[in-house]
Amino acid sequence: MKRQPIEVFCEALEEEAKAIARSLQRLDRYTATKAVDLVLGCQGKVVVIGVGKSGLIARKIAATLSSTGTTAAFMHASDALHGDLGLLTGKDVVIVLSHSGETDEVVALMPQLRRRKVHVIAITGNMRSSLAKDAEVVLDASVEREACPLNLAPTASTTVALAIGDALALAVALEKGYSPEDFGFNHPSGRLGKRLTLKVSDLMHHGANNPLVKPEATITEVILALGAFRHGAVNVINPEGKLVGVITEGDLRRALGRAPTVQWSTLGAAQIMTPNPTTASPDILAYDALRLMENRPSQISILPVVDRSDHCIGMIRLHDLVKAGL
Repeated sequence: MKRQPIEVFCEALEEEAKAIARSLQRLDRYTATKAVDLVLGCQGKVVVIGVGKSGLIARKIAATLSSTGTTAAFMHASDALHGDLGLLTGKDVVIVLSHSGETDEVVALMPQLRRRKVHVIAITGNMRSSLAKDAEVVLDASVEREACPLNLAPTASTTVALAIGDALALAVALEKGYSPEDFGFNHPSGRLGKRLTLKVSDLMHHGANNPLVKPEATITEVILALGAFRHGAVNVINPEGKLVGVITEGDLRRALGRAPTVQWSTLGAAQIMTPNPTTASPDILAYDALRLMENRPSQISILPVVDRSDHCIGMIRLHDLVKAGL
């Protein structure tokens, strides 16, 4: 009876998960530690080499190493044999991937690597292969079968190799003391990178674009300031430039709703403002400012920005944070 596609789908996931679990059971901790030590002690760069599907995995491992604080590059084994070996120096560490361990280009490359006296870590599914015999450290990436129903397409084997490469990169990063700030430095784009790097000072409205009024400002002056800046709020400062309150469009509506119509003209900034508002420092992460706005019983959409002396230096809006991709 023909199986349904969803059955094959689920079985493939299950088989790949089992393959990773088995690789952990087989792990030689001494060998894995030696691999970590080689990468940690690398005074040059880590070059990750592979062919075909193993080449694709090698490229991803090189990218993971680079993004977690270890200088790394991918090299195709065939290109290495045709000139790219010039990239290597005696200070480098090479990681070579081949499931069979007998890939022609990889086997041909090994004597050239020995000649350059570089440290070689192998990730292979064949511990008795030519690659395994020639490498200084061998990490076992063997699998009982591929997740492919025909047991042909590289699936479980490439997943295990990738997981081993990820584990190596992360162990090295932790030992190096790699921090979220370091990660953000290497990932300035994308939501994650922005959350780790963008500060309030990068997004706030400041200088001539910082809406300010004095406590004695009339309601007309408040309305004109709100209209002129179109930020949805104005900061209220004392003669020394220190923040004493904030007036949002909502504050204005509520003040008008409380006072009889005949008294509207007597209202001033001091009567309309919210005193002692929640504020942000220019040096905090913009994402932390976003959480300040959201993680409270009643959400707010703006934050006055003050320096260490409580001088009002700007304003940041929820709109600014959303627009920045946080």
